[in-house]
Amino acid sequence: MSSLYVTRTNQKLGFCRLHLEQLKIAESSSDWNKHALIESFNESVLFYLAGAYGAFLGEIADIYRLDPQEVDPQSADALNSLLTRLSNQGIEAPEVNEIAQLLDGETWLAALLRAYQACWRAESRRVRQPSELASQSEIHVVQVNPDYADEPQVISQLEQWLNALSELVERHRESMKEW
Repeated sequence: MSSLYVTRTNQKLGFCRLHLEQLKIAESSSDWNKHALIESFNESVLFYLAGAYGAFLGEIADIYRLDPQEVDPQSADALNSLLTRLSNQGIEAPEVNEIAQLLDGETWLAALLRAYQACWRAESRRVRQPSELASQSEIHVVQVNPDYADEPQVISQLEQWLNALSELVERHRESMKEW
């Protein structure tokens, strides 16, 4: 197992834990910039979770002796690319099949990746239309989680996703040791 890809996956999971801790601190703070901090840490946790998922796909590709660079773990089609490359080599990877099942339907992994993708689709959120009198230079900020009353549930959901992803990574690493 290449330590580069294992390290990258662990690093993303570790950064996610750090940002979750900071999110909890921000949520309980009374600072003037509390909501900006909450929004920032919400997104950074999602980015690190998605990064850990992508790094883990690269780790799997490396373990099965595929070029992880050809899988492009940050693309939306990374899993299908990995499945195709494994199939072309005649390799059956139960880890990848389980991940594919987790992406199909209403699972924690599918929800995590939808939340991550929502960070990039700000235009689909409710946005106040600028008035005709508004300055052309006025900046309109779109928030990923505009209802801060739900913040404890959001934090709990992020923690559940981190725990589930960490457990998945560890379980699959154990099974791939034999490969």
